[in-house]
Amino acid sequence: MSTIRNKVQLIGNVGREPEIVNLDSGKKLAKFSVATNESYKNGNGERVTDTQWHNIVAWGKTAELVEKYVNKGKEVGVEGKLTSRSWDDKDGTKRYITEVVCNELLLMGSKS
Repeated sequence: MSTIRNKVQLIGNVGREPEIVNLDSGKKLAKFSVATNESYKNGNGERVTDTQWHNIVAWGKTAELVEKYVNKGKEVGVEGKLTSRSWDDKDGTKRYITEVVCNELLLMGSKS
């Protein structure tokens, strides 16, 4: 069980064009968001869809795959681990973000 302590698997649609960063070290970084949807019926019997947005980051070869094949709207499967970080913005306000660091990417849907 130790191999699944911090493991995330998501299937959803890419919400915006990936941002690709080429670092001075030669490494590549890709950042994008994925929307997952869950549908259920509320107390009145009405169908409700709950959309959750997830921030995804990919490094190296995975980032290269993102750059080449992933576009806004594309359905993808992502596997990775959750990470949280904080920083001070330009106004000095502490900001927090939780991201999925992607180590496996599955391209889904049509090949177009």
